[in-house]
Amino acid sequence: MRCPSPFPLCVPTQLSLSASLRLTPKVGWLGLIAGCLLSTLAPVARATSTIEPPNCSSDQVSVEQIYVTYGILERSVPVKELKAYARDGTMGEYLSVYARYAGAEELKQIRNILQAKADLRHEVIANFLYSPQGIELLKRVGQVIKPKSYQSDYRFIRGAVIEAAADPQGLTVFNFLCHFRSRGLQVDVQRGLSIVGTLENLITQTQKASAAIVQQSQRERSTNNGRSQPTADLNLAGPFTPEKQTLTLIDSSRQGLTPPASRRLEVDVYLPTRRQRPVPNRLPVIVISHGLASDRKTFTYLAQHLASHGFAVLVPEHPGSNARQLAALFRGTASEVSEPSEFVNRPLDITFLLNEIERQARDTVGLRGRLNLQQIGVIGQSFGGYTALALGGAAINEKALQKDCRDLENTLNLSLLLQCRAAKLPLTEIAGLQDKRVKAVIALNPITSAVFGQTGISQIQVPTMIMTGNADTIAPSLWEQIQPFTWLTTPNRYLVMMDGGTHFSALSGVDRGAGVLPIPIEVVGPNPAIARRYVSALSLAFFKTYVANQANYRAYLSAGYANQISESPLPLSLVRSLTTDQLAIEATPNAQ
Repeated sequence: MRCPSPFPLCVPTQLSLSASLRLTPKVGWLGLIAGCLLSTLAPVARATSTIEPPNCSSDQVSVEQIYVTYGILERSVPVKELKAYARDGTMGEYLSVYARYAGAEELKQIRNILQAKADLRHEVIANFLYSPQGIELLKRVGQVIKPKSYQSDYRFIRGAVIEAAADPQGLTVFNFLCHFRSRGLQVDVQRGLSIVGTLENLITQTQKASAAIVQQSQRERSTNNGRSQPTADLNLAGPFTPEKQTLTLIDSSRQGLTPPASRRLEVDVYLPTRRQRPVPNRLPVIVISHGLASDRKTFTYLAQHLASHGFAVLVPEHPGSNARQLAALFRGTASEVSEPSEFVNRPLDITFLLNEIERQARDTVGLRGRLNLQQIGVIGQSFGGYTALALGGAAINEKALQKDCRDLENTLNLSLLLQCRAAKLPLTEIAGLQDKRVKAVIALNPITSAVFGQTGISQIQVPTMIMTGNADTIAPSLWEQIQPFTWLTTPNRYLVMMDGGTHFSALSGVDRGAGVLPIPIEVVGPNPAIARRYVSALSLAFFKTYVANQANYRAYLSAGYANQISESPLPLSLVRSLTTDQLAIEATPNAQ
């Protein structure tokens, strides 16, 4: 598992979480200091050997001493010793004591952390840190690092981060210390280790759950050993050529917005055209819903693949939670990553789109009679996964939201920072999001635990596939996908797990640095091209089976086929059955 965020955990963000857990107890205070300081930096921070620790301006208050506390015990480290160590590896009197507990490789990692620099404009960081999500993240860091002799206040951290980012030398650990308005900075080791312990427990439980899925997949494979395995390569392009056109649709009176307002949807439409054979009439229709801060280009590869196999594919861009919204936040023209109303607007976007396409299919010669708009499949990722499940029948769970959103400062589940925004919705707006035309849904790395809970998820009755990566640290797989799969009551359900997959594995472009905020390759995870092949093959089999009603594709929805296409370093498992008893984990509070 990899840590994608700079804020929630006081462990080195450029290390894997499991490596961090090994590192922190051994290094003791030194590791915790560096990890907590780096946790204030941006996720694109990179270590560089050319960085020169700055000397703070003589007329400003800045951190000279770091005080490390554990209960009633306290020791200190001079910042000048940290600077010397970052500059040339020199160990002063105090650091030499701490370094006895670390190996050479761990000390190298600590030095890399102290040399890290984040190349982000200060206004970008400022606008995010003033958003509700940014404030919640800062509060977590404020539990561990705070001004000496002051109560914890996230505003000290926010001010130091923003001012350091505006510094000509950029946002680094030492510039942060220069702008932290206190002579001393206190690090609460006890609280930090408590967070690390909670994290270690999550990793252990995720490993247990992953092992249970692998074992169940093996059992399902052995049960089907007598059956012949399918041989077609579902990753190959189909017999049709995808043809794309873009529509602009205006919903002039969106019900679900308070007050009602216009909403502009840009929609890419992919239609199969003749190549090897004539295109059939009454094409089955698939809708793709992108994730938060993404756009309709994210799944171009999947849209083209499905269209080449005879599906009409609609890819809307959700205007209140797309890449433009994130860019607006960074510019200061938006107040948060996504408004609470997006939990209603996203499903309504797709219902409105289907209504408009149905109208156009009646009135447009080129579309008349071509689309089967009563048999719809929806696939979405992250926030789009939520959208797909809502359209498939999952209901927003007010009780789960009230219960699970009380203590955001102590959660390791970053997705709750988004899910809990749904608690701000009026009760009159959270009902009736299901669209009866939707006959099957696939959710990739969906957010589910609080916004739906067990009660909401159990209401889905259409065929459902949940795909997860067990290295997802945005929407942790155990809480957001694996356990929610056990809540499904629909008989046609599938859980697909990529061992080592992250929240971003299936997205196109992230491995090439595309997007408003490029994602470091360490966070994207290994070989995302493999994950995209899995998504292409399994979504084709799923939608052919449950939307196009071609029963011969059902054989591909099996543990045996998943094993057949599995590739290193992202081995694949598929199960149709899984219980909480098999997972052998502690129940999460979201199961209601």
